[in-house]
Amino acid sequence: MPGSWLGWVLPAALAGLLLGPWLAATTVRLATRQPAARPSAARAVLTSLASAAALGAGPALAGPRPAAIALAWFGGAAVVLTGVDGAVHRLPDRVTYPAVAVCAAVLLVDAVVTDSGPALLRAVVAALVALAAAAGARLGSPGGFGLGDVKLLGLLGLVLGWAGWGVLMAGVFVGFLLGALGSVLLMTVGRAGWRTAVPFGPPLLAGAYVALALAGPLPGA
Repeated sequence: MPGSWLGWVLPAALAGLLLGPWLAATTVRLATRQPAARPSAARAVLTSLASAAALGAGPALAGPRPAAIALAWFGGAAVVLTGVDGAVHRLPDRVTYPAVAVCAAVLLVDAVVTDSGPALLRAVVAALVALAAAAGARLGSPGGFGLGDVKLLGLLGLVLGWAGWGVLMAGVFVGFLLGALGSVLLMTVGRAGWRTAVPFGPPLLAGAYVALALAGPLPGA
């Protein structure tokens, strides 16, 4: 493991650990829509650990390049989106939109710095394709696929599409598979029925990280 690579991962993970309590508070406030809401100590600890892993994954996956910042920001957003969607079945635009904007801007910088224009173009096209496919799915099943899920698929298309078409398809496939397995498990233990609404955000985000991890070194890493 190159020292320069490790030198980026550890500071990113530490930053995630330090940001954890703030991300936990943000999650609770967005979920409850109460600006003064505070997370429990357990949530703050779990969020901090998840944040450390998510932000550290940025340079771990992309190496010491600007794209690592995009992946780290995506990781922080994923932590909050997972917490909010898991609690109240909602994916706030206040998290998704900035994540799309920051990731797109940073990947543009990455393309200029590393001369990886094709990866940026693929990311943009993948985001549009994923957004269109998700919008079609919502039209076909408005009760099962929310507008927030559509926007999340656009974000996933941008990030996973940058890594490759195969990564995007694998991430979405694994995400829906995890969602289906989770639904079956909840029904098995009596926590849900056939018509119970199940959040798509957490399994889709988990699937994204599974796909990124299995993809091995990303472009230029």
